[in-house]
Amino acid sequence: MDFLSSKRFVSITLAILIVLNLALLGTLWWQNVKAPTKNEKAVKALKDTKKQSFFEKELNLTDEQSKEFNALRQQHFQGTLPALVTISSLKRKLIQEAIKNEPDTLEIKALAERIGSLQAVIEYRLAWHFNGLSNVCSPEQRDTLQSVLEKVTAKPYKLKSRLFLKRIRLTPIKDKNVAEQDTTMGKDPGKQSEATPQ
Repeated sequence: MDFLSSKRFVSITLAILIVLNLALLGTLWWQNVKAPTKNEKAVKALKDTKKQSFFEKELNLTDEQSKEFNALRQQHFQGTLPALVTISSLKRKLIQEAIKNEPDTLEIKALAERIGSLQAVIEYRLAWHFNGLSNVCSPEQRDTLQSVLEKVTAKPYKLKSRLFLKRIRLTPIKDKNVAEQDTTMGKDPGKQSEATPQ
């Protein structure tokens, strides 16, 4: 009988593999359960300092101010999230309606108005969020906060200027009364403005 095919060899090999698997599982469990060492704590602290937020860097916030900023940020996010989710679903409906062969202009108008009113709520909440942030800042930090917020909120205008440089024409929205007349008469104001030279 061959040694490799004997029952004793197979049993010993199987027992060794079981012991090795148990040792490996024990090592993995021990690594996950054990308390972090001083070195790991130092690495985590270094990562936390690198994660310092944009506002903390720009405004040179204290630890207390950073905590208040983070609390205000979370509060603002939780307050605006429902409106953002609703806007997203309304935009999906708007797209679905817009790509139909014969879109319902009244439905498109109603969806656009609903999106606009929700966007107005978000902007209103954003203004009060900025007010809360400014109340946390010192007078010197408020000036910096204002310039930072102006830079952040001006980004869409940079996009518009880039489009202008690439000679992409954006058709301006017509007078509100004219646009309402076009939609009530069943005309699409966007199609008319493309045909009308400016």
